[in-house]
Amino acid sequence: MTFLPIVGRELRVAARKRSTFWLRVAAALVGLVIGIACLILSSLVGSPQVGSAMFATLTWISLIAALSAGLFFTSDSLSEEKREGTLGFLFLTDLRGYDVVAGKLLATSLRGAFALLALFPVLGIAMMMGGVTGVQFWKTALALLNGLVCSLMAGLFVSALSRDSQKAMGATLLFLLGLVFGGPIVDGSIAWARGQRFEPHLSPLSPGYVFVNAGAWGRAPYWSSLLTNQIVCWVLFVAACIVAPRSWQQRSRRGGGISTWAYTWKYGSARRRARLRRRLIDRYPIVWLACRERWQATGVWIISIAVLIGFLLLSFSKLHSSSWIAWRFVSPLFTWIIYLWAASQACRFFIEARKSGFLELLLSGPVTERRIVNGHWRGLLRMFAIPAGLLVGVHVTASVWSQLAMGATGAFGEENAALMVISAVTTTVTTLGNLLALAWFGMWMGLSSKSANWASAKTFLFVQVIPQLVFGFVGSLAAMLLLIPWMSKYGSGSTAFPIAIWYPIVGQGVNCILMLMKNVGFFLLSRKKLYESFRGYVTGTGGRHGVLPPPVPVGLAPPVATLQP
Repeated sequence: MTFLPIVGRELRVAARKRSTFWLRVAAALVGLVIGIACLILSSLVGSPQVGSAMFATLTWISLIAALSAGLFFTSDSLSEEKREGTLGFLFLTDLRGYDVVAGKLLATSLRGAFALLALFPVLGIAMMMGGVTGVQFWKTALALLNGLVCSLMAGLFVSALSRDSQKAMGATLLFLLGLVFGGPIVDGSIAWARGQRFEPHLSPLSPGYVFVNAGAWGRAPYWSSLLTNQIVCWVLFVAACIVAPRSWQQRSRRGGGISTWAYTWKYGSARRRARLRRRLIDRYPIVWLACRERWQATGVWIISIAVLIGFLLLSFSKLHSSSWIAWRFVSPLFTWIIYLWAASQACRFFIEARKSGFLELLLSGPVTERRIVNGHWRGLLRMFAIPAGLLVGVHVTASVWSQLAMGATGAFGEENAALMVISAVTTTVTTLGNLLALAWFGMWMGLSSKSANWASAKTFLFVQVIPQLVFGFVGSLAAMLLLIPWMSKYGSGSTAFPIAIWYPIVGQGVNCILMLMKNVGFFLLSRKKLYESFRGYVTGTGGRHGVLPPPVPVGLAPPVATLQP
């Protein structure tokens, strides 16, 4: 028998996919754009540390992308095979667990590895500019590869345990957050409680800790932390190989019926199901279909309530005002988790309904395409409107208080009120607009894609990640270009131009305008595609609107095929 037979087949399939090529090209282009933007900003500001700033920016973005690979590439690799019933056929042969798991790992890691390797030449250019040593470059490159492997292994392990795509993505996200931040938070809390120096006891388990130590000067526990990370990764791989052959069968429920605890957790009690059916099924049947599962909105509520509790604890505590400044940089993490959850939920309903043939059954009845799309949109509003509004309110309030804290430290003068208003308005408009664009573009990607995770990845990448990176640099560059004439006009001294005040105001304003234009464009494009090509995507004809061949004109006989002698 051939050693690892699935690996060769999966690698050939992955190498022929267009996404493998285009993701590598996109990663290289993003790296070049960010590098050029860093060079332009550094030349305008006159900073001598061009290479180190460019290297730090690119490596941190690469680390976030590497840690996100497990969410979109491996978290649904084995669970998808379970849902389609093909994983059991593989284990009916002589294949072992490591054959299947290794094949899935190498096939799904190919795109992430190529994209990360495409960024290394740009990082090399940053090293040649100065400020970065060769040892730092190679340690950082190895730390990025380590983060990619950790993320892929974590997603593969969760996928071996799961069957549902969205639950697998959510569990992978929680597992990665605990793996990256759990150890440093525990060690930092112990050191703060005892009033002692920080000691890395659990921190070496974190790939983020390995990355931070890669660029540290002096003695740092880099190699020991890297070895610890690799041990954790391969333990997860071995666990996935053991679990996969034993978890592909769907277990029968004791007692049968719909009274099991799993069904109750998923859809609620009988009273809750009857109340929801009585309220929605007559007026909004699609909304009822999209909102039946109770756990879909549970994660959003948990995140929003956790952010609210953290905000209240920080409000009533006697911590220094710098804590609000730190909150301003930490709270966007929860907002991005809401973005990811909204994109995943927007894609999931149409993908599952199209695969099961449910959308074709709906279209064969009196339900129109617009009613289906609008029903799904109402369902998303029902799930995300209140918790997203709560999150936006907390984020805006914390942003205003952080500006007050910065004003209290003397960083700003009387114009601090204008900066607070601009920050509150731009945060509210940008967050709500991003959720709108993610929901509608996610519905389109869910209707036109085959995989829920890949549809979520495209939605999150095109609507949020790439525009955020591009518009952030464009806003900073535009603010600098607009303020340079005023800076040269006022000069230096007591009448110098207040650049510390006007630079964030102009930058946030330009970024908000660009994000608003982006969100409106994605909304109009997705709405047009959904309304015009819905039936075509359902029937498998893509954007051709599902048009059938033209009928034969009345009175003309159809052509008759004749056999040639």
